[in-house]
Amino acid sequence: MKFRRRERRLAESGPYYRQRGWQMSAGFLAVVVVVGGVVTALSGSDATTGRANAAASEGPLSRPSAPGDGRPQGCRTDDGTDGATDDGTHGEPPETAPEDVTWRPLGVTKVPVSASAGPTLIQGPLWWCYAHTPTGAVLAAHVIPSHMSGSDWRTVTEQQVVAGQGRDMFEFQRATVRDTDAPNGAEVASYAGFSVVSYEDTAAVIRLLLKSTQGYAVTTVSLRWSGGDWKVRPDDNGSLHSPVAAVQSAGGFTLWGGTT
Repeated sequence: MKFRRRERRLAESGPYYRQRGWQMSAGFLAVVVVVGGVVTALSGSDATTGRANAAASEGPLSRPSAPGDGRPQGCRTDDGTDGATDDGTHGEPPETAPEDVTWRPLGVTKVPVSASAGPTLIQGPLWWCYAHTPTGAVLAAHVIPSHMSGSDWRTVTEQQVVAGQGRDMFEFQRATVRDTDAPNGAEVASYAGFSVVSYEDTAAVIRLLLKSTQGYAVTTVSLRWSGGDWKVRPDDNGSLHSPVAAVQSAGGFTLWGGTT
């Protein structure tokens, strides 16, 4: 599904992670934390990094997949939703929000979770096991990036971000930013809706509608089906999502309800 709408790019100079538009998304995508409009740098110690990487290497998405469906052991979802085939490789983009969605606090924001589409398993900082459907991809696009402001971001990155140059760059940049595990009193925008830009069995592109007192904005998250679950696929520059763009309305998006 593709939509065209009038958008106003937040045109700014300098690295994307220092642009106000990128920082504006931090509260709800939690990729970086901005306090008083200033990015606060704090490098992690080697000891902390080592413990985090050791924990990540032992995570559930590092274990061998179960035979047959290729899902990680213990992971089961309803992949027959969204008009999917028996193997879950073809689904129709959802036209309404899932009926079983509830909103749970995560870091500095709230995220949608579904008993049928995921994340159906929560183990420490890892919220995982998403349906192999468009709805599963939509939920992963909301939840996974929202972990990235907290102290467990390394574990989530190792387990739920696709490996490669983009992930390495993200880890390098994120290591210079102070961890924030809870709201600090600053205004935090909320997830207002979504649209499925493209979907196939191995990849999905999800557009997220964000709402704050300043109005609506959009950003895009790319995902890949890897190791039997959805993972965020970063750009080569380390960004987990596209530059934030302001939009005039919520037209063309499926709207969430009950986000607060």
